[in-house]
Amino acid sequence: MLLVGLTGGIGSGKSQVAQIFERLGAHLIDADELAHEAVRPDGPVLKRIVEAFGPDVLNLDGTLDRAKLGRAVFGDSEKRELLNSIVHPYVFREEERRRKAISQKDPKAIVLFDAALLIETGSDLLMDKVILVTIDRRKQIGRIMKRDGLSREEAVRRIEAQMPQSKKKNRADYTIDGGQSLQIIEGQVRKIYQELAALA
Repeated sequence: MLLVGLTGGIGSGKSQVAQIFERLGAHLIDADELAHEAVRPDGPVLKRIVEAFGPDVLNLDGTLDRAKLGRAVFGDSEKRELLNSIVHPYVFREEERRRKAISQKDPKAIVLFDAALLIETGSDLLMDKVILVTIDRRKQIGRIMKRDGLSREEAVRRIEAQMPQSKKKNRADYTIDGGQSLQIIEGQVRKIYQELAALA
């Protein structure tokens, strides 16, 4: 089994890259999906989030108001670290459980762990290979504004809340330009997948 970390900043096109890898045959474990599972209404993680941030972060139906929580933590590094300390342990436990289940079924599997904070959490050190999806800053801002309905100022604030791409590049084995056309991105992914398949 080959464990491959996939990371990239907000609006970089990382999710699109992950889908292409999955189509080619990689087994995808999505940290964002695991984080969504972690905060389901009946789970212990949501209870701890409410204790830390107050009942205002809940919708009327008892589910997490992700937009409200996002606004609260994006501009405040201490609050963001607190939230991560609550959610990340669940995400990493579940990632490990799923990875082990995949490797039992398919010992030659390429397991792709898609995580925005892969490098920030030090999880890149546990990977056999790391892939970084990058994007030109101007395109990134435009993409986030359009996708999330944010002002330019809010989009910039979210980008600056993450580790700069330049620092992440030093810790990546492969880099994919997520600002290119779909055809070019697919070509980049296919080439990397072939190299990973040879290693697996």
